[in-house]
Amino acid sequence: MSEPNNTRFNDEAATWDSNPTIQVATRLAFQTLQPIIQSLSDQNRTPGSAAPCLDVLEVGCGTGLLTVRVAPLVHEIVAVDTAQGMIDMLQTKITTSPVTQNIIPVCKLLQDPEDPVLPPMDQSNPAGPRRKFDLVLSHLVMHHIPDLRLFLHTLLDCLKPGAHVVLTDFEDFGPEAIKFHPPSKLDGVERHGIPRAWMEGLMREVGFQDVKVWVGWRLDMEVEGWEDAGKVMQFPFLVCEGVRPLSA
Repeated sequence: MSEPNNTRFNDEAATWDSNPTIQVATRLAFQTLQPIIQSLSDQNRTPGSAAPCLDVLEVGCGTGLLTVRVAPLVHEIVAVDTAQGMIDMLQTKITTSPVTQNIIPVCKLLQDPEDPVLPPMDQSNPAGPRRKFDLVLSHLVMHHIPDLRLFLHTLLDCLKPGAHVVLTDFEDFGPEAIKFHPPSKLDGVERHGIPRAWMEGLMREVGFQDVKVWVGWRLDMEVEGWEDAGKVMQFPFLVCEGVRPLSA
């Protein structure tokens, strides 16, 4: 992410969770993601075991609103964000809640799947290859990413062969999509939503298989700062799924 994004998110970290729109968007995201995560967990679980089995990477975790919901469903979740203020808020949640002890918070702009900030594949070799994940998640992040092709390549290379990525963000449904953000918060916004067909093609081009891009839910949100401030608009949210090939 760009420096304006880090400045903004550091400044807003302490009050981030008090925003009702962010709370609703996260709740709807989790409701959509939960059955996907549970299905993947069932597929990966050792026969006869009831323990959570998925190792998850979440990129752009913010204060961990989604992270703490996902954590009880998985074995471990590495939660990465570029804003130290956001990671500090997540760390506070981890230290005050016993159900979040399987969260590993990391402050980093993740561009290298072998970045040493990621946990090692083998704990006895801490300088060795980095862990690969069963699932990579990202929510409301892609519209801030300058180079989505590079971003997707990084996520692909963070996955185990046959593992899944599930990314969510609001859809670019036309010129009105710009109103998702008030004018005062457009600095650092790289695109006004994600074009559905373009995203599907980009994921395939990068190397994902079994790509599906679909509307998972719709968020009713009051417009701020535009000429029709106070108007309630409906923003579709895309769920972008893909699988790393077994041969990759």
